[in-house]
Formats: sequence, C-alpha cells, structure tokens
Amino acid sequence: MDRSEAIEQYNRALRLGKAEQKERLMKGLDPNPAVLDDLVADSIAESSQYVGLVDIPVERIVGTKTAGRISAFTAGFLPLLDAKSEFALKWINLCMAHLSEEGIRDPITCYEYLGNFYVQEGNKRVSVLKYYGATRIPGNVHRIIPAPSEDLHVKAYYEFLDFYKATKIYDIQFTHPGQYAKLLSAVGLPQGQVWAEEDCRRFRAYFQYFKEAFYALGGKSLYSQPEDALLLWLELYPYSDLGKMSTGELKTSLEEMWDNVIAMDSPIPVVSTEAPTKEKTGIFSKIIRKDYISLAFIHQRTVETSPWTMAHDKGRQHLEQVFGKQVSVQSYFGADTPELAEQMMEQAIASGADVIFATTPQLIAPCLKISVKYPKVKVLNCSVHMPYSTVRTYYSRVYEGKFITGAIAGAMAKNDRIGYVGSYPIHGVPAAINAFALGAQMTNPRAKIELKWSCLPGNPTREFFTDGIRVISNRDTPAEDRMFTDSGTFMADDDGTFISLGSPTWIWGKFYETIVRSMLNGSWDTEKGGKIVNYWWGMSSGVIDVTLGEELPDGVRMLATMLRTGLRQGLLDPFYRKIVAQDGTIINDGTRSLSPDDLLHMDWLCNNVHGYIPKYEDVLPISRPMVKLLGIYPPENPEEVSP
Repeated sequence: MDRSEAIEQYNRALRLGKAEQKERLMKGLDPNPAVLDDLVADSIAESSQYVGLVDIPVERIVGTKTAGRISAFTAGFLPLLDAKSEFALKWINLCMAHLSEEGIRDPITCYEYLGNFYVQEGNKRVSVLKYYGATRIPGNVHRIIPAPSEDLHVKAYYEFLDFYKATKIYDIQFTHPGQYAKLLSAVGLPQGQVWAEEDCRRFRAYFQYFKEAFYALGGKSLYSQPEDALLLWLELYPYSDLGKMSTGELKTSLEEMWDNVIAMDSPIPVVSTEAPTKEKTGIFSKIIRKDYISLAFIHQRTVETSPWTMAHDKGRQHLEQVFGKQVSVQSYFGADTPELAEQMMEQAIASGADVIFATTPQLIAPCLKISVKYPKVKVLNCSVHMPYSTVRTYYSRVYEGKFITGAIAGAMAKNDRIGYVGSYPIHGVPAAINAFALGAQMTNPRAKIELKWSCLPGNPTREFFTDGIRVISNRDTPAEDRMFTDSGTFMADDDGTFISLGSPTWIWGKFYETIVRSMLNGSWDTEKGGKIVNYWWGMSSGVIDVTLGEELPDGVRMLATMLRTGLRQGLLDPFYRKIVAQDGTIINDGTRSLSPDDLLHMDWLCNNVHGYIPKYEDVLPISRPMVKLLGIYPPENPEEVSP
C-alpha cells in the first residue's frame, strides 16, 4: 500500500468515526472509550498482577487506562482527529505497516478489569487493527482483581479466574455466578483440568462460529451477550453439533429459539402474581376465542407412588368436570427421564394436543425443546421463575399459607420452640420459612424456629421429638381433600400421637381451570406476549388454601380464619413489617412490601430462625436434581451440572 491509499483509508475511518460519534451522542452515550482510572478507585500499582502475553479478543478492548487521548478515538477506537494532525500521520504509518509484509508485531500494553481491556500503550495500533477487522491483538496484560463482594458480576468474575487458569481463554465473560460451571459441563471437561491446546482452539473456533450466527440475527442490538445465548443453545443441542452444523443450520437452530434469547434481555421476568378476575372483552380476544382445546399432562411419577402426581391428576379430573366436551385430556405417567418425557410430549402432540402441562420442575429441559420445536403448542411447567419465553411456569405462593400455620404454631408451642423441616434450598423456600417465622412471632414473640432440612442426612422429625420439640412444620399437603397426620404443621404428644394443626394445600383444579379458561376466551394470547411469564398465584386466586386441623382450639381457629380472609382479600401482607435477618441486617423497616423478585430470590433467614440454608454440595444425591434446577446457590463443582 502506498501513502496515498493509506491516507484514503484514514479519511474513510475518520468518516466512520464521526458517524459513530454522532450516533452515540444521539443515544445519550459517551462517544469516547471508557477510562479505567475513572472505574477503579484503588491504586493500580497496589491491586494489579502481571498476567503475561495474551491473545486479546478485540471486542473485549473497550477503553484506555487514562483519559489522556480518549478524545482522539470513538468508543470503537475509530479516529476523530483531522487528517493533517500528527495523530493522523502516525495512524497512516501504522496502516502502511499493517499491510506490509512485516505487519504490526509489537504487542500493546493494557490492563484487564472484570474481563474487559483498557489500553495503556498502543491505542493507535488497536485503532488500525480494529478498523481492518482483526479478531485478536497480542498484548502484555496486567490484571486488576476487584475486592470480593456480593455483587453478582464480581462473584462471576472470581469463577472466571478459575476458568482462565484451566483454559487461558478470555472470549467468554459471564456476569452471573454458576455459568462457567454449566459451560464446562456442556463442553465435557471437568473442573480444574487444564485444557489441551486442541480443546482451546476448537472452543474458540466454535464460539466464533456461534457469535457470527448470533450477530447475523441481530444480536448486537441486545443486552444479552453471545455467551449467554450459547448456554441456552447448549440446553437444546450437544456441544459437538457446533462442529457439524452448516452456517445455515446453525442460524436456523438459533432463530428457532430466538424468542428465548430476546427474553433474556429483560432483567426481571414477568411474575404474574394474580389470576385474571374476568375474561378479556376486546375485539382481538373475541377473534381468537376457541370452542375446544386438547390438553396433555406429563407426570414424572404415578398416582400410586406420588401424592404430588395424585394432586395434579385431581386437577385434571376437575377440568373434565368443569369444561366437559370443551376439552379433551391425555395423561402420561412415569416420565422419569428427559428422553422419556420428550417422547411422551411428541406422542401427545402427534395425538392432537394443543397444550402441555408438565407437572414437575425436572421436566423443564424437554419442555424447552418441545416449545422451540412446536411454537404453536402452549407448554407450561410446574416450577417457579424459569428464564424462558416459550415455556410458562406456574406455582403457588406457599408462603401465604405458611404464615398462617406459623401463627398457629406460635400459639400452640408450649415451650416456645418450633421445629421446621425445610424441603430444598430453592427459590421461594426461604420466603416460606421466613413467613412461617413471622407468623409464629406474631402470636408468640418468644418463639424460636429450629430449622432442619429433609434434603440433608438425618431424620428431622425424630430429631426434633428427641430434642423436646413438640410442634413441628413438615412437608405440605399436596391436595385440598387429603390430610396427612405427619404433614403440614402438627403437634406430637409424648406418646408419639400426632395431632394435625394445619397445612397449606394446593388446589390445582382451580389453577388449571383458570388457565384453560384464559386459553378458551383468548386472553392467554394477549397476555405479556414474547416475554418470560411465571404464574405465581396466591390465596386471592383460590389456587392455594390452608386446611385447618379438626382438633385446633376455637380461638386459634378463629385467628387462622381471620388471617386467611385478610390474605384472600389482599388486606394482609406477611412481609409488610419490620424484619431483621439473622446477622442483624434490617431487611424491611416496616414501611414497604417486598417485591416478587425479593421474595423469590430470598437468601436470608429471620432472626428468630435457628439454622441455615445449605449449599448444593451439602444436599443428598436424590435431592440434587431439584436443587440443580432451582437452587439459590449454584453448584461449585461443574461436573455436577448437567447441560
């Protein structure tokens, strides 16, 4: 390249830079590169460590170390200074060197912070190489490690540091904990194992291939990153398929799940906390109204072996009684593997099913696959807070019932000690424990909740009894017409006799009736289109209630009935009060309600609870599939995470 051509290239880069500057200003964005010194308060000399020579992914170079020369570049490192400036002269010389046989060989010097790179020396080299589409730039890298904190991005970054030790790969940067573990599991390499050079090259090539498909579909306009979409894609396809699919096949596979990718852009999914009270009357709803619908229930267990399955099957019976010939229902039992569940769903669709209800969280993977493959089929999974727009989830606000049974327990505990058997350390369970504790505190300020877990080794109920605790909250009753003496909250006499006090009970028939009615009258299709929707209904919707024990004292029964009425009418909120956590933190000063997101992601316990929330690695193997899907704390060992 001669100088005149290099000058022409600079003028072209300058025009592109001016256009980028104008566009970012119009959007209210800073037109220049980020400045590391403005982001990091501590001294770099004290907090940095030398990483070495790194092949830096160009898209990770986002700024400069100091503010000295940022006005010369756009955020994308395109030039902004006049073509007659000294800066332009140096840029033109580098341009000529880059296209010569010698090329640009000197590595840049930069700092890395939270996975992004900030140039200290070599800004013009970055500008030229970025302009010519380089994908990687060699650089001597100093890493700044942030102080440990509860910030999710920081916690994810500490997981990245372990990932980098094994892979020396900077291409992937997750912002939420647990994602690196999922990626390692999908790739099929164990934690801590150093990757062979062949594994690194293959992954970089596969990821670049995937990124190109992601960007071709408009991914650059999304907040979600290609690595986030890759994890979602790997839930549907094996890692090896990235080396087998053609460009067209990969784009098609990603396009089919694009609604879910777009939905990831919403930081908080839609949590529908109230059932619709009346049917939609708009013109569009009338057009899409239906006279008949075919439903299929997919159960992991059988009616004979699982009270949970039995309760959902009673919901199916309620549907048939209410809607008669407006619905037809198929039921499939024993879907105890994802492969078998997927086969049953395929069979149901082949038999004409318009709607699939999968009644346990463990069936979410086949639900996702089927929802992507058959976009016209409505797919719902009985779980809470799943991040998919093509699968709606449904569950009940159990904490409302637990608040009432906690109040009963506080009134009945003669020695102020109450045992609580937690199920799993998953989303929503701490809210139930804390609501129970607050209910007990309301009727007995001295009440102490002793917390044990059924997912840990031991026999909590027996241990409570041996320890002198006689009022115990155990598993909840799965159906409204059946009471188990050892379920819910009960009182045990010294002779071992159990007296039922009360239990939250699910009324699945009411839930299924409400959902099916919304599908028949057309309101389903007009609700939150294209977004993640999680149904999380409570007592006001009639999908959950509290069954009171027959031997409950009249005064306590009256109190429980009043609390139930308050919750049903929306006049009572268990968490609208001053709340102090175990560590003394004031969670609520008593002037506000907690949001659905606060309740679902609760990871603290009230100060009258004695116990802790177990980590994934602590729970029994039989309980890990549930915790793996919905756990508050992600697994620390990636080998434990299924793709």
